Amino acid sequence: MNGRLVADNRKARHHYEFIDTLEAGLVLTGTEVKSLRNGQANIAESYASAEDGEIWLINAYIPEYSEANRFNHDPRRRRKLLLHRREMARLASAVQKEGMTIVPNRLYFNDRGRVKLQIALARGRKTHDKREEAKKRDWQREQARLMREKG
Repeated sequence: MNGRLVADNRKARHHYEFIDTLEAGLVLTGTEVKSLRNGQANIAESYASAEDGEIWLINAYIPEYSEANRFNHDPRRRRKLLLHRREMARLASAVQKEGMTIVPNRLYFNDRGRVKLQIALARGRKTHDKREEAKKRDWQREQARLMREKG
């Protein structure tokens, strides 16, 4: 990811263990793109769902564009993700067979100015896994601090 970040789903890194990540395009209206260029979006409560051989982004919040009066979009509408057919089939089968989830990570503009969504195939973490991960992160932080002091 080299472009300008619009929205980041930091909470997902805590709740899920990422198995694989993909970059997907989005089918958007003009007012949605203009709203994203203003840097407004929220993907923290959103998820992706496989339906009828397509992948849809559900519950992502892109606020209405203030200058677009009656031609505005619905802020929480379902948005189609643009992926290759094989990628869609692989994601759908992993969700169905292995009980995984498709989680949106980052919403950003790429180098060419196109809106992209980084999605991850993820497995939910249990409470004890979350605690273990926090302990490991704290220990690494402590190690880095000790190395700087001794170093």
